[in-house]
Amino acid sequence: MNIDSRIKFRHLVCFLEVARQGSLARAADALAVSQPAISKTLKELEDLLEASLFERGKSGASLTEAGVAFLRYAGPCVQALRDGVNSLRGGEYASSTVRLGVLSTVESLLMPETVRRLHERHPALVVSVVTGPSAHLLSQLRVGELDLVVGRMTESPQIQGLTFEHLYSESMTLVARAGHPLLGRPLPPSALDDWPLVLPLAGTTIRKSADSLLVQSGLGQPRRKLETLSTVLSRRYVLTSDALWIAPLDSVRLDLRSGEMFELPLDVQEPGGSVGVCSNSTLPLSLGAHWCLEVLREVGEAYREGIYP
Repeated sequence: MNIDSRIKFRHLVCFLEVARQGSLARAADALAVSQPAISKTLKELEDLLEASLFERGKSGASLTEAGVAFLRYAGPCVQALRDGVNSLRGGEYASSTVRLGVLSTVESLLMPETVRRLHERHPALVVSVVTGPSAHLLSQLRVGELDLVVGRMTESPQIQGLTFEHLYSESMTLVARAGHPLLGRPLPPSALDDWPLVLPLAGTTIRKSADSLLVQSGLGQPRRKLETLSTVLSRRYVLTSDALWIAPLDSVRLDLRSGEMFELPLDVQEPGGSVGVCSNSTLPLSLGAHWCLEVLREVGEAYREGIYP
């Protein structure tokens, strides 16, 4: 089916602003046009698409199922055109920026490889990374302060209403430094009474997985523990002490390969959580965000096929 040439840029801008504002009146104010003009433009678009895009009521305008489907494509289309125009106005080498929220589960391997590939292909791209708990990062994504959030976050309540795309699955494991007294013998139920334990920060999505693994393994809650989302702090503490660490596999994969850390045997294996990328479908993605999403999918496929890391 060919695109109807009667669909104009103004139709898409009008549609996106009504979707963003949830009201024809507020959209009219934002676009500095009259409300009848907004209604007329929407009616033209709906007639051309042969679909109703909004449910209108006293409380405002909400997207229909067809409207939600159209939003997935209209937003990126408009943003890509704006980015293209801006890049020409700014010169051939004008930079683009992508704002990422990155959870600790993907700091060690996924994101460095993603950024490396991005900068190889787009030398002027600025990658701005914010780290923290999933709840905080998803709230920033919801209000448009971030373009994408990457990590293990499907159990976070704040993900409701956002779009999550699975990249690969990752399990958690219990590790200790090389030469730890527990290596080479069965793990006693009292292990956590004798040694400190490093855990993800309380209240985070990944902490729930860590606590579940402790319960299923028959290990009690430790008396001494370090709660943090910092992989740098966790790694250094474990390598220089007798502390144990319930860690996402990616955070310790290189240390396990080098022999600096070893996995401790557990009676159960954590089933693994979904590592993916979250976006806000109500807001258009920048050109830099589109590039990043493309590379994340590529590296995610390499994970699934065992090619990387």
